[in-house]
Order: sequence, then structure tokens, then C-alpha cells
Amino acid sequence: MGVDSRDGNVEQPLYGEARLYINGQMQFADSHYSNISPATGKVIGIAADASAQDCEAAIVAARVAFDQTDWSTNHAFRLQCLRRFQRAMLRQLKPLQDAVVAEAGSTRHNAETVQVNGPVEMATWCLDYLEQFEWQQDLGEYTLNSLGSTSRRLVCKEAAGVVAAITPWNFPLQIILAKVMPALAAGCTVVLKAAPDTPWSAALLGRIAHGCGLPAGVFNVLTANNAKTLGGLLCRDPRIDVVSFTGSTAVGKQVMSDASGSVKRVFLELGGKSPHILLDDADFSSALLNCLAVCFHAGQGCVIATRVLVPQQRLEEVEGLLCSYFDFISYGDPEAPGAIMGPLINERQRQRVLSMIEQAKQEGARLIKGGGTPDELLQGFYVQPTIFVDETATTCVAREEVFGPVLTIIPYTDEADALRIANDSQYGLGAVVNSADEARAIAFARGIRAGIVNVNNGNFLAPDVPFGGYKQSGIGREMGAEGFAEYLETKTIAIGA
Repeated sequence: MGVDSRDGNVEQPLYGEARLYINGQMQFADSHYSNISPATGKVIGIAADASAQDCEAAIVAARVAFDQTDWSTNHAFRLQCLRRFQRAMLRQLKPLQDAVVAEAGSTRHNAETVQVNGPVEMATWCLDYLEQFEWQQDLGEYTLNSLGSTSRRLVCKEAAGVVAAITPWNFPLQIILAKVMPALAAGCTVVLKAAPDTPWSAALLGRIAHGCGLPAGVFNVLTANNAKTLGGLLCRDPRIDVVSFTGSTAVGKQVMSDASGSVKRVFLELGGKSPHILLDDADFSSALLNCLAVCFHAGQGCVIATRVLVPQQRLEEVEGLLCSYFDFISYGDPEAPGAIMGPLINERQRQRVLSMIEQAKQEGARLIKGGGTPDELLQGFYVQPTIFVDETATTCVAREEVFGPVLTIIPYTDEADALRIANDSQYGLGAVVNSADEARAIAFARGIRAGIVNVNNGNFLAPDVPFGGYKQSGIGREMGAEGFAEYLETKTIAIGA
């Protein structure tokens, strides 16, 4: 099962991991389940299948570590431990990449950049932020004249408690680290429940944590085939203080409901249907290249712009450009040099995307590219890069999150119409705006009801930038100072003069 050592030098075997990381130890689960390759549809190994008893053990361990040790208050010690953890991850980039390619279907290039290397390196910002964070603010004295009393006021920041981090399969390592590192840095302890489809990425993090000697109980890793059972246990348990969840809006609503019984804090990063608006003065030939992002990781990204809004009079031009651009998309084996797009995560997701494509045709959307399964890829969970035109903006591919390589072109009449269409969605996660006039683009961006807007090839992704959305795209922010604050409580102490 690999080698565990103090410096975190471990290997990730392709046959997987039958153990869980609980209370500082690697422990065998009573059972395991098969891990399936999205690229071939075949079993590539096993993963530990955590039980309700394993979940209980992880909660107890996290609770004890928070309540009975100085993890939450010894900031210098915590920083030392987490820097050692990050150094160990940096030494294990290749095994982490291999896990993400094998189980998430990520291309090798994506694994080496946004899936693995980038997130591990970006953890530096979080730890630097911890090092300089002010845990107490002295507001000075205030006299309440009606009572004739004077008090000195201190505002203190404290760790929120035990965190349940529930993560998805599309960017398994990146999202895990976006939750776990700030939670641990803030002084919380964590129970991580990884997505069933991507257990190895999480399990390897547990092994690295064990190898580099993180204190017992501060970080616990559960992998399980039945996501709903363990997720529900964590959300409902009163010993959990914070739930941080990334996934679909439908499941997010259930998480919120389950957590309400104990009125625990909930962070939700949910679905999106992001628009890409080309204003009439934009350079269309270059701006439309951004639409190829819908093929990145087979469109399995919540913030990817999947609706492209273009002036009605230039619709035919846009159709021609996009069809020619999509001809250059190479897809197939994630390990193939130059591969841009890999498979969908599993057969269930592939069938869901294909079903939505058929539904869109029946609803009147015009298919101009792709729309099926590649004939040359008989194995794995692939869908062709697909383009629709929906002049009514009413079909399922114009309004619902597909989570596949499907782009919908929607024409607009004028700028006000473009803004109306952009905001006519239950979601409000991201958007893209292109214009030759930067001030015009920024003014338009300010009118969009979304948490993230990229203007003229801008890219929001950075460790100090808060990520999250409006409306049914979620509650709260991840990453940046705002993401760190999700794991803090505020205490006011008033001292009589």
C-alpha cells in the first residue's frame, strides 16, 4: 500500500487504497469498492468504503482534537504543521496527478496545472495569511451615556469548530484543498468526505498527512461508495459546527435542510449557467476562442461559460467561427499528448448529457455541431463537443446546468436585451464579457448578478480571490480572506473601566 514516513514520501499505487485516515492513523475499512476509469469504463483499482461507524470515529477524533488540544489556539504550531504538510504535497505532485488523471479523467496537462500543481502551490497564500492574521482587535473605550458606564471592547476571532468538508469529483484535489487548508489554518479540525468517483485523490492526501505527522484528529479522510448516507450523517450531527459543500444545487438544498436541525453554519458552492456576452464592438474572432473552455475537462466545471450571447445581426458569423474552432478540439485518451478534452466522469453522467441534448432538439434548439458519442471511442464515457443555437433562450441547454461539453448560442437585440438574458437564470456564479471599450465592459459586468465576472480575457483564479455566486449558485465564498473567514467565529469581550 505504499510507504508512510515522516517526510511524506509515499507512493500512490494504481490498485488504490483500502484504508481510511482517521485520528492520525491509516485504518483498514471493513469493505471496499471498485474505482472505475472514465476513459475506459473499466475497474482500475479499489477504494476504502467507509461505514457509519468509521464516520462516527472520524467525528469523535475531530471533536477531541478541537476540544482537548491546543490546535485551535496555538497558531505558530499550526502554521508549522501545515507548512510541513504542504511541503510533503509538493514532493508528491506526480502521484497526485496520476490519481486525478486515472479517476477523474483529467487530461495530463490539466492535472499538471489547474487540477494539482496550481492548488498545492496556492496553499502558500493561505498559510502566509495565517502567519500575519490579526486574531484580536482593540476597539478602545466607549461610554454608554444612558447607563453612565465605560467599557473597553475587544473583538476576537476564533476557530469555528469541527468542519465537515464534502467535495465533488470534477476538481477533486483543488476543491479539497480550497476547503481543508483554510479550515485547518483557521484552527478548525476537519472530516473530509470525498466524492465516490474520486476516492484516491483524497486518500492520498490522508496518507501524506499521516506521513508528515499531522496531529491526530485534526484531519480525517473518509471515502465511501454511498455519498448520500455519510453526507447526511455529517450534516445532521450536532458535533459538526460547519458544513462546507460543493456540488449540485439540488443536493445543496438537501445539505442545507439536514444542517438546519442544529443551526450549523453552511457554505454552499453550487451550480452555474454562466453567460459569455460579446458586445457589438468586441473582436469576435479572438473573443470566441474563449468558448472552447466548454470543452475543458469535458465541460465539467460549474463556472464555465456555457451560454454565449451575441448580437442578432452577427449570429451567422458566430456560428461559422465556433464550428471551425471546435474542429480543432482533440479529445480521447487523457494521457495523449495535446489532448484538450477527456471523458465525462461516469456512464450516468454521459447518459444525462446525451439525454439533455435530445431534449433540447425536441424543444426546438438547433444543433450545429456534435451532439452524440464519438464513433472512434467505443470505450469510456465520451460525448462530442456540441453546439446549439437557441434563439428563444428557453430550452434546457439554455437554462439548465448540463455539466458536459455543450455550448448554446443565444442572440440578443441590444445591450439591454443582453443583460436581461444574462440575468434571466436561477444561477449567478460566473460570467464573461468582451468589448473593445474596457469601461463599457466593466459597466456591463457590474450589472450582471453573478459572483465572478471575467472581462476581456481576465481570469479570476487566484488564491486571494473569493469564489462563489449569487442566487441558487450558493452561499458564502471560498478562497481569499472571505474564504478564511468562513471558518471563524467572532467574539466580543467588553471590559468595564
